[in-house]
Amino acid sequence: MKLTRRSFAQSLLAGSAVTLAAPGILRAQSFPSRPITYVIPFNPGGESDVTARFQQPFMEEIAGQSVVISSRPGAGGATAWAQLNGLESDGHTIMNTIVPHTILQPALRDVGYQIDQINNVYFFHYTPDAVIVRADSPYQSLQDLIDFAAANPGALTLGGSGTNTANHLAATIFGQLTDSRVTYVPFGGSAPAMAAVLGGQIGGGMSYTTQSINAGDQVRTLAVATEERVAAMPDVPTFKELGIDHVGGAYRGVAVPAGTPEDIKQRLSDIIGEINATPAFQQQMIEAGYVLADIPLTEVPAFLEERKTAYASAIELLRGA
Repeated sequence: MKLTRRSFAQSLLAGSAVTLAAPGILRAQSFPSRPITYVIPFNPGGESDVTARFQQPFMEEIAGQSVVISSRPGAGGATAWAQLNGLESDGHTIMNTIVPHTILQPALRDVGYQIDQINNVYFFHYTPDAVIVRADSPYQSLQDLIDFAAANPGALTLGGSGTNTANHLAATIFGQLTDSRVTYVPFGGSAPAMAAVLGGQIGGGMSYTTQSINAGDQVRTLAVATEERVAAMPDVPTFKELGIDHVGGAYRGVAVPAGTPEDIKQRLSDIIGEINATPAFQQQMIEAGYVLADIPLTEVPAFLEERKTAYASAIELLRGA
């Protein structure tokens, strides 16, 4: 084949492009090269911790490296999220994130970070809100609880994970929709909040379906905030069935520090997507009450914009709470 001056130049350009792309390709292929630290911004035992431990063996198998789970609790997750961008940015440190927490918190007070500073690479599951009381509670139904709250303004205490979080928002919406005043009590995570419910320190929990399933017959779940009943708890009515128009919960994902290379972010997104597609992982999650979500790196920006719009009125509601 005759090589013309033009084709020679094109060949040089093509070769240059491959050469320029090669470092990223090689980096992604060799990643991870050492153990991954998976930071959880809450106490052990909550949904973020549990699902990270569900992911752990699958991530280790796919990535070929060990995964070390490290808890950094504080301020409903805000302490760790404010520190995220100061961590090593080579992809070997990842952090659990939650929506709506990371949208509501910086919109309502100075927490040391903004939602646009959180570099999410994937959102992999959703946990619906649920109202939970101890098994020996006098509230046999959600209506019993509403009647007490209406007759005794502020006397009903509902605990949840953090301030300006999914649980806080759900408790505020619940009070508004039922025309009753409840007192929301924030805890360092959903696990300590549930411990307070079981210990009788609070009247109930504005928690998640997962906490209800985990607690078993120690609790009574009065309602779940889903469109349809949850398969793992078919006897529990939805808020909508009871005439309360509330569907809500928390999306959990994984983020990396600022400066993490795009090819590494994509590799992490692919790893988490592969975990989500694994039948054994899916079964584990569903049996524990989680709803799988698949929002990869390329879809994260649109998802967050949609969520920001959806929570705009919620932010105003919490400001006035």
